[in-house]
Amino acid sequence: MKFAWLCSHESYQPEVLVEQAVLAEQVGFDAVLGSDHFHPWVDQGSASGFVWSWFGAVAARTDLELATSVTCPLFHYHPGMIAQAAATVDRLSGGKFILGVGTGENINEGPLGFEFTGYADRISRMGEALEIMHRLFAGEKLDFAGQHYTLDKAKLYSPPLRPVPIWMAAGGPKSAEFAGTHADGLITSVKDPDETLERVIVPFRHAMGRRRQKGHIMATRWTVLADHADDAWRALDTMRGLRAPGRLEAVDPMVLRQRADEMDRDEILGKYTIVSGIDALIDAYAPLVTEVGADYVAVQIASTDPERTLRLVGSELLPELRKLAD
Repeated sequence: MKFAWLCSHESYQPEVLVEQAVLAEQVGFDAVLGSDHFHPWVDQGSASGFVWSWFGAVAARTDLELATSVTCPLFHYHPGMIAQAAATVDRLSGGKFILGVGTGENINEGPLGFEFTGYADRISRMGEALEIMHRLFAGEKLDFAGQHYTLDKAKLYSPPLRPVPIWMAAGGPKSAEFAGTHADGLITSVKDPDETLERVIVPFRHAMGRRRQKGHIMATRWTVLADHADDAWRALDTMRGLRAPGRLEAVDPMVLRQRADEMDRDEILGKYTIVSGIDALIDAYAPLVTEVGADYVAVQIASTDPERTLRLVGSELLPELRKLAD
């Protein structure tokens, strides 16, 4: 079992996150994840760096595995362009890149003039995108005429060092089965382990079983490390729009901030796992190791002092989770 740290590009500027990734390696993480959005979740105090440039800087400074968590290769990104970007990062990282994909949100598409369509269209696009990327990673010179994408003799002339694994994010049974049918692995956020096992992991494993493959699972969990509610609210300053109504469809981070600010603060805080010390933090992540049985456990912690949090996680949380994994 490996452990990953999420570098939140919505919360910190990219140069800050490079140093955060370096520290993550120093404290014992195996991998770092980078989120990928064009706009952040609120408009004040936020950031929105280009994750693909950032990966190059991290690859030059660390020996970590790298992964998107997640990117959307459907609209403002053509799947062929994402295959090229992923192949380059794979080469720069020494063959240690995982491409995490998802069906996206309108904060990526609407600002650039792309229509953000309904789930049926997006999952149809994802099927074509996964086929395109897998075939390009395999070295094919690709002609492709699909419903959504067309490629004419497309080829990666800086190919990955090995076919880059593609893991798809899923939060329900339909997407989980789709991931098990078309992708190489699953990324899922866990709050209730039993619910995640029933609704996401079991459908994914059944679909992978039909392909006679096992597939990899990355289990993630958002937590907030805070001593009290005011501290938790400050820690979530740049992320509170993530729980606002209409988050998938919104374009303007100002609108999401306004909607979040109109909500009862306790309602937003109640959507997160808030912990006040290392014992509670261990309790929050232990089920991802002992019950979910993930191949990778991704630690996503909001706090007012990320450097102190990373050092605490490295000295106290990771050793306990590795003991449980053994």
